[in-house]
Amino acid sequence: MTFLCYSKCSTCKKAQKWLEQRGVAYTERPIKEERPSADELRAWQKASGLPLKKFFNTSGQLYKALQLKDKLPAMSEEEQLALLATDGMLVKRPILIGDGFVLVGFQEAEWAQTV
Repeated sequence: MTFLCYSKCSTCKKAQKWLEQRGVAYTERPIKEERPSADELRAWQKASGLPLKKFFNTSGQLYKALQLKDKLPAMSEEEQLALLATDGMLVKRPILIGDGFVLVGFQEAEWAQTV
């Protein structure tokens, strides 16, 4: 499994602790330094079954600074993917990628059912 996270994010720390308590093996990928590509994001979005807007970190400073709440509805999916790929801080985290699943954000009940 691959665990994309940001080391200073409290939700990521909580998810990481949850994984470790259950002995789940994973490879950590720092989302800020190793930001996802548009192709990766496209594949993850398809695998997750979630709408693309769920991949945006809507509580992040950059999201707010760019006023994306107002701009996203007018953007195409390709434009949104390209934008997400420009900065890992725009991407909602953590993301856990496993065999046949992609989990975005840490919802303990969902993770417990899936992992």
